[in-house]
Parts: sequence; structure tokens; C-alpha cells
Amino acid sequence: MALANAQTFLFLVVFSFMFVLSMANFNYGWGPGKLNKTNCPYGNNHPNATQTSNKLNVGGSENWRYGFDYMDWARKSGPFFVNDTLVFKYDPPNSNGGFPHSVYLLPNYWSFIKCDLRRAKRIANPNQGAGKGFEFVLKKSEPYFFACGEHGGIHCNNGTMKFVVMPLKRWPF
Repeated sequence: MALANAQTFLFLVVFSFMFVLSMANFNYGWGPGKLNKTNCPYGNNHPNATQTSNKLNVGGSENWRYGFDYMDWARKSGPFFVNDTLVFKYDPPNSNGGFPHSVYLLPNYWSFIKCDLRRAKRIANPNQGAGKGFEFVLKKSEPYFFACGEHGGIHCNNGTMKFVVMPLKRWPF
């Protein structure tokens, strides 16, 4: 009898825990007519809930530069969606000794963690970030691993000039 009571209690605890987790962060009210496109509980909480793409400046007003935490920027700027455009703005190389930057797309998580640029693809050279910047469109719903590859990847290795985004597909409302 004690085993049956323990199993029932455990079931209720697990069920309650799962219910609370499933209801966490739902941004809508209960009742008829309370659910719409902008507060859908299935992940369409983008600031712009229309079907258009967004253009985001990487790093915001800080642009693409050494010493800024881009992982934190990506976390705070998300979610990202398929067809959103990332704009990388950075100063071109100069004779005053400034450090040039570039943008590499790394093939996988392991390369990203290790900053292994051997199989990475350079998508923007040091001169392409000037002016309006280099634009990269997130075309698929898959992880994109970005890093600065200049100076043998030292800007990536210190952990700041790299970030990952996972664009979501938009709901067809």
C-alpha cells in the first residue's frame, strides 16, 4: 500500500512539474480571443511579428570590434528568423596600427569552440565591413557559427569575437 501511495505521489509531483514548465513564459491570456499572432505561445514573439525579414547590426551600436561580447549580444537580440539579415560593420585596415577584422563562418560547433579556422569559410574580408557594412542573410533554419579570423583567430580564441545564431522558421499566419 505504501508503494502505491509513493508512486501516486511521485506521479503527481512529476505531472505538476511538467505542467508548470509547459506553462512558463506563455505571453498570452486565457479565454476566447486572447491568442493572436503577436503573442502566440509557439515561438513567434519576435518584436516584428509580420512576415518580413529584419536587418540587425551585429553588436548594435558597438559594431564588429575587439573586446565586445557577441555571445551576449546574440542572446539578447534573439530570436533570429530565417531571412533575417546580419550586418557586420567594422573599420577597414589603416596605417595607424588598428587591428583589421573579418568574418568567418565556421562549419560546426567543435570548430566554433576551438576557433579552428581550417575548414571555415571567410565570408567577409577586412575591407568589406566599411561604410554600410557586410550583409549576411540567414537562409536556413540551422546553426550559424560566426567568428573573426584575423591574426590567426586570436580575436575568436579570447572568446569575444564569435557568436552563434539559430534562426527559426516563421509561422505561416
